[in-house]
Amino acid sequence: MSDTWILAAQCPSRLGTVDVVTRFLKEQQCYITELNSFDDRLGGRFFIRAEFRPERDAFHEERFHADFTARASEFDMQFELTAPGKRTGTVIMVSKADHCLNDLLYRYRTGQLPLDIKAVISNHPDLEPLAAWHDLPYHYLPITPETKLQQEAQIREIIADTDAELVVLARYMQVLSPSMCELLAGRAINIHHSLLPGFKGAKPYHQAYEKGVKLVGATAHYINNDLDEGPIIAQGVEPVDHTHYPEDLVAKGRDIECLTLARAISYHLERRVFFYSGRTVVFGN
Repeated sequence: MSDTWILAAQCPSRLGTVDVVTRFLKEQQCYITELNSFDDRLGGRFFIRAEFRPERDAFHEERFHADFTARASEFDMQFELTAPGKRTGTVIMVSKADHCLNDLLYRYRTGQLPLDIKAVISNHPDLEPLAAWHDLPYHYLPITPETKLQQEAQIREIIADTDAELVVLARYMQVLSPSMCELLAGRAINIHHSLLPGFKGAKPYHQAYEKGVKLVGATAHYINNDLDEGPIIAQGVEPVDHTHYPEDLVAKGRDIECLTLARAISYHLERRVFFYSGRTVVFGN
């Protein structure tokens, strides 16, 4: 677990935006251990993220927040302050594929991802033993076209009851309704292969093999009402060639999906992702 605080902010592009952050941290006797900033000259928007360690013994979060609010108001700056060791309440949604869930649970168990997993939700019963082994609640919520809205209402209730801040679609193979996408905007991350749009539908890797693709990959993004076209957080890619048969492409694709999803979640938890005007700014580490 990191021992640093995180201050993440964005505002209109103006003179002094870096100074207002760094000067304030100096005045508060906070040592900056990492600093990232970006000015979008096309959008006229400034983004900054600072990790810092208080040098004084007493650090008052509420006082810091109030004082910086007053300072940042001059720049119309929106910010978020994240405490060290924060574990984010999370609900994971899956279908039958287990590779992403298994990878996330390992990273959760070993502390690589500071998650507080509240529940696993699935439209199939297949992965309940995996969740049970990790002593996690498993909600089997079957779905049909006729019961879609009822099933989503159950999902909403679980998210609300657990106060989950983050929802991860770890190969959840159902299309969410527009109202659900709106509810989860900016706090639901999806993963899928990056063979779109050329290879849609069933067995995309087999389709890719028939066409002789030379790259396979994965994309992790925030969900929105445009299927698999939400704001991108992270992508991974690997070269392949004629020696890779369909089963090899599937195996490589699974590995890339796991790594890309974990990286996207890490970026989100570490407040490295800024969402603005339908796109993302990501300070990778």
